[in-house]
Parts: sequence; C-alpha cells; structure tokens
Amino acid sequence: MSRYAKAVVAAVVAGASLGTAMQDGVVTQGEGITAVLPALGALGAVWKVPHRQEPKDSV
Repeated sequence: MSRYAKAVVAAVVAGASLGTAMQDGVVTQGEGITAVLPALGALGAVWKVPHRQEPKDSV
C-alpha cells in the first residue's frame, strides 16, 4: 500500500462535501471553505499520526 494512501483517502472523504456543494452548479466561497478546510485538517491529522510499527519476533 502506498505510503500516502491513508492521507489521500482522508482528504477525499473530508472533501466529499464539495460534491454536495456542486449540485446546484455554483460553489460559493462559504461552500468552498467548508469543503477545503476539513480536507486540509484531515491531511494534517493523518500526516501527524505515525504508521503502525510491525511487531518484532522475540525469539
């Protein structure tokens, strides 16, 4: 799996509100901010969390 996959998925899911905003054919400034800020927040939060380390054998 790609190193950046979880960040990309988080941003896409958070930015999905843009699809709702585009239903009327016009994206207002407020709708754009509402779509972009959660996507950026998701990217930042996911980027900050480290990947799970694989357990090492204790043999």
